[in-house]
Amino acid sequence: MSAKNYFTILEVSRMTGMPPYTIRYWESKFKLLRPLRLESGHRRFTKKDLEMINRLKDLILMKGYSLAGAKKTLYGRERAREWSEMAKSAGAADVPDKTVNRLLEEIKNELSEIIKEC
Repeated sequence: MSAKNYFTILEVSRMTGMPPYTIRYWESKFKLLRPLRLESGHRRFTKKDLEMINRLKDLILMKGYSLAGAKKTLYGRERAREWSEMAKSAGAADVPDKTVNRLLEEIKNELSEIIKEC
């Protein structure tokens, strides 16, 4: 990938193979996809945004997830990542068992919902 830090919607479209209107639509539906906006209103996407678009493409187009299913999957992963980072920074022994059990229960419930939608 390029050494650039920011990309226009046309560059993102070429790199991901997704039309600009789809990228804009996904931006309106997924809070995890929030490109920088210039004063002119033009979008500038980061490498993280590119990764998110590719994940959405995989979930929705390749695996056939609904938008709701893709949201649950992505937000579940994001929460799990946040909890993992929190546990690492606090030291795994400092995370209370109740907290870990609650997180596992949330993940289990989200996975059950995703399976129901498939």
